[in-house]
Amino acid sequence: MPSVFLSPSTQEYNQFVNGGTEEYYANLIADAMVPYLRASGISFSRNNPGGTVTDSIASSNAGTYDFHLAIHSNAAPPNMSGAIQGPDVYYYRDSTAGQRDAEIIANNLKQIYPNPSLVTTVPTTTLAELRRTKAPAVLVEVAYHDNVEDANWIKNNVDSIGRNLALSVADILGVPFVEA
Repeated sequence: MPSVFLSPSTQEYNQFVNGGTEEYYANLIADAMVPYLRASGISFSRNNPGGTVTDSIASSNAGTYDFHLAIHSNAAPPNMSGAIQGPDVYYYRDSTAGQRDAEIIANNLKQIYPNPSLVTTVPTTTLAELRRTKAPAVLVEVAYHDNVEDANWIKNNVDSIGRNLALSVADILGVPFVEA
C-alpha cells in the first residue's frame, strides 16, 4: 500500500492577518485530506502538532514512507508584509523526485488558486524537512497568511485545498484518486 507522511505546520506562533494560526489551518487541511487518502488506498501517518520540525523529521524517518508532505502557509519579509501572494511549492534542489512531485502539486494547485500564474515551484537546500527526510519530500506554502486575500482564500477553501493535495499525493504515488 502506498504511503505518505503528513507534516502540517507546528508553528502556532504564526498568526493569520485575519485571525487563527498557521498550525491550525495546516492541520485542518491535513484533516480534509484524510477521507480522500483512505478512499484512494493510501496509508498515512501524521506528525504531532505539539512537536517540532525535528520531531516531524524523526517520525517520518522512523517509518518507510513513499512521500513526505509538509503543509504550511507563508509570510512575506516584514518590509513586504501583506504584499505577496500565491502558493510556493518547495523541493530539495538536488532531488529529481522532489522536483517532479513539487511540479505535480503546483500544477494541481493552479486549478484551484484564483491566480494560477502566482503558483511557483522553488528549489532550495536550506529547509530541513526537505533536506533531512528519507522519503522524497515537498513543503507546500498554500498561500500567504499575512495577505488578507490569501488568508481569506485559505480559510474559505480548506476542503478544496485538502482534496487538491490528496489528488496530488495520489498522482505522485501513481494510484487512482477516489472521491471520498
